[in-house]
Amino acid sequence: MKRILDRADERILAELTRNARIPHAELAAKVNLSRNAIRQRIDRLERDGLIQGYTIVAGDGRPAASTIAAMMFVYRHDRMRGGDVIHALRRIREVVSCDVMSGEFDLVVRVEASEADRIRQVWQEISALPGVRDTLTAFALSSMIQR
Repeated sequence: MKRILDRADERILAELTRNARIPHAELAAKVNLSRNAIRQRIDRLERDGLIQGYTIVAGDGRPAASTIAAMMFVYRHDRMRGGDVIHALRRIREVVSCDVMSGEFDLVVRVEASEADRIRQVWQEISALPGVRDTLTAFALSSMIQR
C-alpha cells in the first residue's frame, strides 16, 4: 500500500537529506515531535522504501582529484532478456551506477577508477560480456553537480 506523506514526514526527509547523521533529539526539535516519534517515523520511511540507504560523501562533495569517471552507453543484443549483463555489471567494483534507458541506448553505466587505464580494462570487460552488442564511452571532464 502506498503511504501518503504528511508534512512532518516531508520535513524529516528534508532534514535527513541535509544531514543524515542529525541526532534524533535535534531532528525532533526541528520537526516538533518527540524523539520516539522521530525514530518510529524514520523506521517506517525505511520500511516503505522512501529512505533506501545512507551515504558518506567525503570532503566537499566532489570526487577525489584522482578519480576519473566515464559513462558507458551499452547496447545489448536483447533488451528484454538482457538481465545477465546487468548481473555481471554488479560484480565489477568500478561500476558505481547502471540505469536502464528508453530510447537509443539500453544501459548507461557510470564507471569510476583512479586511472584511465583501469577504465579501459573495465570497458574491455564490459564489451566482452555475452549479451553486449556494442558500447560507446565518454569520459567526464568535470563534475558540476553531485548530490
